[in-house]
Amino acid sequence: MPWHRAGDSQQRKTPPQRTDRAIDRMARARYAAGETVPPKSNILPATTKPSVGIEIDVARSFARVDFAGHISAADMKAEVDGAERRLPELRAGFSVLVDLSGLQSMGLDCVPHLGKLMDLFKAHGVGLVVRVDPDPAKDIGFNILSITHYRGKVPVITCDTIAEAERALKR
Repeated sequence: MPWHRAGDSQQRKTPPQRTDRAIDRMARARYAAGETVPPKSNILPATTKPSVGIEIDVARSFARVDFAGHISAADMKAEVDGAERRLPELRAGFSVLVDLSGLQSMGLDCVPHLGKLMDLFKAHGVGLVVRVDPDPAKDIGFNILSITHYRGKVPVITCDTIAEAERALKR
């Protein structure tokens, strides 16, 4: 992180906060560049409620995990418990899309639940995990957790956009 001198003390520069107007400009630029509109919007209002969504699509042999806002352990636990009941319906070799683009923060107390979800995916035969992580600073340990829980046996692809993730899932 860059530093600048202010008198005799050093101060850390803080990054500018994104406003709704700046987010709208970025969305228009992405649209103009030809990116498809994702099924779930990556643009979140400042008042977004925390949510974790885990959807299981048996017909496509596919699971989708969406994170939005500030996630707590209670949010994670409820969704992981629901996914645990539905995962046996998927065929081995299923794909998982993890969308981190709406994530603002996640408490450390979420790690055990996140680890359990990864273990459940592995136990039920996940074939591919594709993560959408447009801001590498938000990778709150997903890479390390993936190495620990998938042990190199499950390919994990990290993408910047939903469009890129869709292409990775079609391979």
